[in-house]
Parts: sequence; C-alpha cells; structure tokens
Amino acid sequence: MIFAGFFAGAMCLGLILGDWLYFVRLTPDAGRYGCGVARTHDRFTHTAMTQLAGRFDAGGVLALPHGTARYYQDVNQIVIRQKYRLFAMGFRTLWPLKGLISLSPEGDALAVLCRKLTPWSSALLTGLWFAVVAVGTVGAVISLFVEGEMAAPGGAVLAFGIIGLGAVFLLSGAITVVFAYRLENARLMMLYQELREAIEGPGLPS
Repeated sequence: MIFAGFFAGAMCLGLILGDWLYFVRLTPDAGRYGCGVARTHDRFTHTAMTQLAGRFDAGGVLALPHGTARYYQDVNQIVIRQKYRLFAMGFRTLWPLKGLISLSPEGDALAVLCRKLTPWSSALLTGLWFAVVAVGTVGAVISLFVEGEMAAPGGAVLAFGIIGLGAVFLLSGAITVVFAYRLENARLMMLYQELREAIEGPGLPS
C-alpha cells in the first residue's frame, strides 16, 4: 500500500510537471494549450497584416523585456509568454498566464482577440480543492443530521462550527485565487503592452 501510494503520488507530480513544461513551450500546438480563463478585445490601428511578419525574426520570435512573443504566420496567431526562471526574483503563483492572440484584418488595421490561458493542472486542482471543501462541509453536516446529533444540545453549535470553518476555507481559497489572477494578469498585460509597442511603436494607449 505504501509503495502504491508513493507511485500514485510520483505519477501525479509527474503529470503536473509535464503539464507545466508543455504549457510554457512556444511550439504551435503548445501555444494553444491551456485552460482559457479570460479574453480581451483590442485593435492594432498602425499595422497591417502584411507588415506584421517584419516585426519578428526569421523564426517568428520577438524578445520582449519581460517575456517572449512568437508569431505563427500560417494561422495569424501570436503567443506571448512571461519569462520563467527557476530562481526568479519576485513572488510567483501557481496560476501562471500566457496569451494566445488571434489576428484578423480589418481594413488597414488588425482586430485582436487575446485569450488568457493557465495550465490545466492549475485549473483542475483548484476546482477539485473547492469541490472537496464544499462537499466535505455539506457531507459532515448531513452526517450529523442522519446520526441524530442535531438533537443534542451541542449538535447545532457543532454544525454551525463546521459550516463556518468550511466557509472560511472557501473564502480564503477564493481570495488567494483572485489575488493570484490579478497579479498574473497585471504581468501578462504588461507583456502585452510591450508587444503592442514593439509592433506599433511607443506612446500608444493601452
């Protein structure tokens, strides 16, 4: 049993690590990989589709101060990814974001749709954690009711304590996720603005 548990834990850790390593790659298939969490619409008014490839090198890569952009000319998409260093300074979260930018001609301008993606393991484990806490809280209260504990003097107090504890865990988890998203989204939007300035020139409105 111990060996089986160790093997299951190692396999789960390996899947999470593989998910993250694939998420940060800049190949065409990996660029579209991830769970979509938000999207932003924009317009590039100073660049046409025919001029876009000239902003990138021969491999379609553009180095930015806080990350990298790669242009896939055959599908009119750009992937932007932050720099990920093993011992990077600054607080890192478990919900990193990258941007998948779809471009479509609109006269002399470009219509832009930026999808924000996070690793599937981050999204699934977050949803699983919330589900376990919610189901565990409800299950504990139902168990007290079925066993007749609610009729005891302290039964109702215990039930309210369980509900309160579950609510605290859910609220703290929600605050953590929201804080992490706002932090990672600010970093991604800074990278997006750097890409926009590299394509259209500095001094443009965000």
